[in-house]
Amino acid sequence: MADHQRIHPVHDPEAPQRPIVPRGSSRSEKGEPAENYPPFYRTIPVTHSKPPRRRRSCLGKCLCWMACLIILQIIVIGILAAIIYFVFDPKVPKYSVDSMRITEFNLNNDDSLSATFDVNITARNPNKKIGIYYEGGSRLSVWYTGTRLCQGSLPKFYQGHRNTTLLNLSLTGQSQNANNLLSSLQAQEQTGSIPLTLRVKAPVRIKLGKLKLPKWKPLIRCRLVVDSLAANNAISIRSSSYTVWSLCSRLYL
Repeated sequence: MADHQRIHPVHDPEAPQRPIVPRGSSRSEKGEPAENYPPFYRTIPVTHSKPPRRRRSCLGKCLCWMACLIILQIIVIGILAAIIYFVFDPKVPKYSVDSMRITEFNLNNDDSLSATFDVNITARNPNKKIGIYYEGGSRLSVWYTGTRLCQGSLPKFYQGHRNTTLLNLSLTGQSQNANNLLSSLQAQEQTGSIPLTLRVKAPVRIKLGKLKLPKWKPLIRCRLVVDSLAANNAISIRSSSYTVWSLCSRLYL
């Protein structure tokens, strides 16, 4: 039996050599191994949903409307005040106590003190375009250290532009348990300075041209210092100061 000849491949040194490519890699058309890139993923834009709107409560809306109305009223009042100020040039009326006379000042048997004061007051309206209506229901009283000695009222009248009105008023009153009050007045009279307070609360209406404003009640306070409270004697007023109190402001005359 003939022996089979074994054929062994012979390496040709002139033949081109192919690079060995490891498993799992790819080759390019030129025979070079291709670079591995990460897989491509398509990005989808993310849309965020809008947060739900919070509904305002009814209370919040009411408060907002009220605040708007208050601001609007303040603006309107400011405009009206500016018009009145520049067009009418308002000035505060002036008052003064010219004289005071006591016709009765006696201690009765029941320890009550009866007093009657005759007071002359001058009211001046310095405004050129503003008139003043003094309505009914006024109160005028004389006080000593928190005790009312007598009281009365103002008459109803109209005071025109730049008008001066003289008022002759009679005030009467009676104070109970007046022994200590009379002793205090007699001791104060020795010093020649007796402090008295005259209070006037009168409903008035202001007339701007042909327009009448609503009624309001200013409080007029007059601080007096007199030398004596003896009946049927002329009383000397040593000093006086006047204050007008209104709802919105305090004005010194």
